[in-house]
Amino acid sequence: MAYEGASLDANLAVAAGHDPDLVRELRAAFIESAEHQIDLLSRARCDGNWQVAAMRLKGLAASFHADGLLSLAEEAVDTVPGDPSVLRRLRQMLGDLAVEP
Repeated sequence: MAYEGASLDANLAVAAGHDPDLVRELRAAFIESAEHQIDLLSRARCDGNWQVAAMRLKGLAASFHADGLLSLAEEAVDTVPGDPSVLRRLRQMLGDLAVEP
């Protein structure tokens, strides 16, 4: 997943005008928001709550061009609430993305 993190950092750098402090702030905001949506997914017990959290995660991933996370969020949209495989892979992806280069 190192590539995913590098891709995220490149997109953040462009958005932040290559300001390292702003890149760190944007990265932290991205990770925090993704963590929140994954937490909501893990607690969802109905289709509606699962779909809302999955779509928000998908939108977040798309807005930051985090393609791997976007693919997993799309998979979450198409699966059932609480799918342990999807949740495990989302947590792993987020853990990989949270490691700063």
